[in-house]
Amino acid sequence: MIFLIGIVVVGLAVLGIAAVVIGVVDSAQSAAWRRIAAERRATWERRQQLLGHRRNVDAWADEDTD
Repeated sequence: MIFLIGIVVVGLAVLGIAAVVIGVVDSAQSAAWRRIAAERRATWERRQQLLGHRRNVDAWADEDTD
């Protein structure tokens, strides 16, 4: 019985350590992903302007208006 409790405790510890490592790595990479997303959006907007598409903003897409 003690052995099973130990396995559960070790499993929870491994999950906790994995969560911390993933959080640290994700926060370290977030700036790079935001930069990549901004570059892709700028490229897309230039392509839309070249194609002559008008930009209409729907009411539900408020996050796109900033």
